[in-house]
Amino acid sequence: MVVLVRDGMLPIEVGIVHRIFGEARSAAGERLYELVTCALEPGEVRTDTDFTVHVAHGPEALATADTVVVPASGTDYDVGEERCAGRLGRAMDEALGRIRPGTRIASICTGAFVLAAAGLLDGRRATTHWRSVDQFRELFPAVEVDADVLYTDEGDVLTAAGVASGIDLCLHMVRCDHGAAVANDVARRTVVPPHREGGQAQYIRRPIPEPQVSSTGTARAWALEHLDRPLSLRELAARESMSVRTFTRRFREEVGISPLQWLTQQRIERARQLLEETELTVDRIAAEAGFGTAASLRQHLQSALGVSPRAYRSTFRGPGNGMVA
Repeated sequence: MVVLVRDGMLPIEVGIVHRIFGEARSAAGERLYELVTCALEPGEVRTDTDFTVHVAHGPEALATADTVVVPASGTDYDVGEERCAGRLGRAMDEALGRIRPGTRIASICTGAFVLAAAGLLDGRRATTHWRSVDQFRELFPAVEVDADVLYTDEGDVLTAAGVASGIDLCLHMVRCDHGAAVANDVARRTVVPPHREGGQAQYIRRPIPEPQVSSTGTARAWALEHLDRPLSLRELAARESMSVRTFTRRFREEVGISPLQWLTQQRIERARQLLEETELTVDRIAAEAGFGTAASLRQHLQSALGVSPRAYRSTFRGPGNGMVA
């Protein structure tokens, strides 16, 4: 995995990539990714703070990558060439030309401007930071911009909306590569939520409840302990002593999605964990996760992940010890 940094780099975004993928371990404790940082020219690279970073590798490292990540640059918010002109500078164009066909490429925040300027997002869904969406649309009309998500996954090209959603995207990539158990272990190590769906809103207008207004946290915690049983909105609302209407509104304000969407996500996550970590039958896992029947579990897993429970278990039951570069 190669991280391509530019002048004005945001240290936090580069650190996210190294931290999340660097913490991924096999069952034997071996690192699952090899990470390299490169720049258009090796040497000192300016950050958007008061210090510089020495980068030992130049663009030749891109030719060795199975995955390339392009974080944002502080100049993207100012006079960055890719941002303002909508086209790549010569050095960046030549650097990206070194990437092998079939390499997975991801961006964080306004790093999406680089991918779009290279033509990698044409005809694809993509996202970027909410305050950059209008300019992105103007510069790249061939891109299907989704301003209301944390990240997008188009298979070999992925984009994240901003700093925190960069964590979500990296965990999503780990989950796709090595399964929920490895991704959840990384989340525990880095003390972050293990899973936020990419379709969750990136910009919630009131992310923190108003003073002296009850949140929906108690209901969510209770629901996670009772996923194996049917859960109604009325029952969840009663946990917070709210009407269904008020509870639904508050829930969406705090979480960014509806209670029923959230419940489905949690049930899928529970099913994934059970498929990876237990020998339970698909029927039993469907019951434990709250889907009721194996047919319902298959339908939801196919819709969310594009695979059957059997295929998922075959892929991720006991992560391998191999290194993914």
